[in-house]
Amino acid sequence: MSSRVAACPAKLNLGLKVLGKRPDGFHEIATVLQTIALEDRLEAVEASGLSLVCDDPAIPAGATNLVLRAARGFQARVPAAGARGAAFTLVKAIPAGAGLGGGSSDAAGALVLLEALWGVPLSDATRFEIAAELGSDVPFFLRGGRALGEGRGERLTSLPAGPELAIVLGTPPVALSTADVYRELRAPLTPPDAGVTVTRFLVKLAEGNDFARAENDLERAAFTMRPELVAFRDALRRHGAEPALLCGSGSSVFGMFSRSEEASVAATRLRAELPGWAVRVTRTTGLGARLTA
Repeated sequence: MSSRVAACPAKLNLGLKVLGKRPDGFHEIATVLQTIALEDRLEAVEASGLSLVCDDPAIPAGATNLVLRAARGFQARVPAAGARGAAFTLVKAIPAGAGLGGGSSDAAGALVLLEALWGVPLSDATRFEIAAELGSDVPFFLRGGRALGEGRGERLTSLPAGPELAIVLGTPPVALSTADVYRELRAPLTPPDAGVTVTRFLVKLAEGNDFARAENDLERAAFTMRPELVAFRDALRRHGAEPALLCGSGSSVFGMFSRSEEASVAATRLRAELPGWAVRVTRTTGLGARLTA
């Protein structure tokens, strides 16, 4: 039976600015996106229909899952795939509700898998159209690396990769809903005419690989909802992280280090200081969702 496997990486937001609310109800943002080497594993085998099994009971495996939605979007766009099926097996390493884009990455991985499994290649335009319909972050995971995200985050401009950096990632035992965080957002929004200035500022940080002045505008809302997140961010800063920021809309918090040894020492101390948090050491990567052996 034919099968394919994909690696689906997590992402960080190395700075995120909320520029205003759009007519469609979403928020206009500018953000620097970066993939990291924390990855889910998604396998697909040919089948008579579409199905998904996941090792994490917190992940819904029904029709609303982004993997299955990606497969249905593929079928809807490509008549030759309409009668094909796939049974997916998802092994999670990226925690859910953590601001790391795991579901979006899995969706991108599903598109990559199905092109190979069904032998039906998509044009770049069609692949990105399907991805954008699934969610704001999905197009980014088809590329990976580092990129400027504008609009809802789906308008992408590739940025220089910079040197590999060590990351300490902390995830509390509670998740945060992106929709809830945006509803809680009370910070004054940047005037639309300042959007160009904000974007240039983020690009300058990324090109210089200097994120010491990076900010995440969603922190105020997320920290109001979950004050314990502040303690982890501040502990990261005490142990030398620069920057230390909320991951997207949370609930994970990350710190960046120039050397892996510094990151490992900080992670050991954080596990002792803040029991109950899952603390991981990982690194930046230039890879997106992709087939593996």
